Amino acid sequence: MIYFTELEHLPVYDVKGEYLGKLVELCVDPSQNALRVALYLVQSPRKTILRIPHDQVQSISMLAAQTTVPAASLMVHAPDEGLLRIKKDVLDQQIIDVNHRKVVRVNDVDFDIHPTNGHAELRILSANVGLAGGVRRLLQGTMPKHRIRSLTALMPSKNIPWEFVNLIEPDSSRRVKLRISYERLSELHPADIADILEELSRDEQKAVVEGLDDETAAEVISEIPTEMQAALLESLPAEKAADIVEEMPPDEAADVLQEMPPETSAEVLADMEKDEATEVRALLGFEERTAGALMTTEFVVVGEDSTLDGVVAALRNFEGKLESVHMIYLIDSEAKLSGVVPLAQILLAAGGTPLKDVSMDPLISVDAHTSEKRVVDLFHKYNLVALPVIDDRSHLLGVVTADDVLEVVVNHD
Repeated sequence: MIYFTELEHLPVYDVKGEYLGKLVELCVDPSQNALRVALYLVQSPRKTILRIPHDQVQSISMLAAQTTVPAASLMVHAPDEGLLRIKKDVLDQQIIDVNHRKVVRVNDVDFDIHPTNGHAELRILSANVGLAGGVRRLLQGTMPKHRIRSLTALMPSKNIPWEFVNLIEPDSSRRVKLRISYERLSELHPADIADILEELSRDEQKAVVEGLDDETAAEVISEIPTEMQAALLESLPAEKAADIVEEMPPDEAADVLQEMPPETSAEVLADMEKDEATEVRALLGFEERTAGALMTTEFVVVGEDSTLDGVVAALRNFEGKLESVHMIYLIDSEAKLSGVVPLAQILLAAGGTPLKDVSMDPLISVDAHTSEKRVVDLFHKYNLVALPVIDDRSHLLGVVTADDVLEVVVNHD
């Protein structure tokens, strides 16, 4: 193993043993091999940056690097945004440790020297985020490398295997060139990703959210405070923000749009699909801190004469999140709310039992203008998990769920 701090400023010699300059950067080409150093950048005595391909490095150690070519054949390096630069893009940068679900800063990078077909190859092993890496950086150039290595060997070392590292690149076009993917990150629970987001700057948050699929991004944004949701969505292109808002529950989408400036909110709504936008606009029409403003329009409703088969069909056609379905709502022939049946009760009922026979008694509901304080009181009094919201003709408008009420209570406390 060898560290970047031991490689930086390393003297480099050509095939004849003539001094070429000092090593100033290592570059990885993710389009070819994301774990192998593809280019060595060397600063000549004339301050020119020379590029040495990996297959032209015969040997490398803490003392020097030897190439297989004469100085005259080396080319001057031209900047390439498709290359990952260890010093500039990794060292001292914040990265996401996917395995431990947190943001850390890189102190050093660990490599393995691998002899390959007559040349020496450097392969990335891990990002070093511990005390030992920090001390190596601090002592770099002040004493011989072997003494620094001996000293830091006694210190705690913390390494993140490279496969568990997610780099944060704010430039979306460069992210594509570098093939930076947040696939592993998206496998975490949305609440864990939300915790990670809160440790990042706005540009870094934007980069991560843009790299997630719309459904995952919506779940993650739902886990952060509404004001932060609005600020983050405002920083995104309106089209991307609209795609994410479409995936959010309608009540949460309405809440976050309410926090945005009217012109931004209107732009996002204009980019949303017509049905989703109409649904959210309807919720935006309710006065704040009322049952109408709290409710979601995602619920399962069937006729009061339906049986278990009817419920199964309704659940299969339901486009919301099934884990949020705790109650089945019944309506009569005039589309008025006539009953509420817990999902668990349906599973215990005989297959042909009409649902109205197992509905809860008494039927508790509120109108859309009921204050959120009254809603909270009802949840507490009757130990509710959901509360239907009706209009003045008893038609079902939406449902207030326990998580919405909990958020109200927490925010008010």
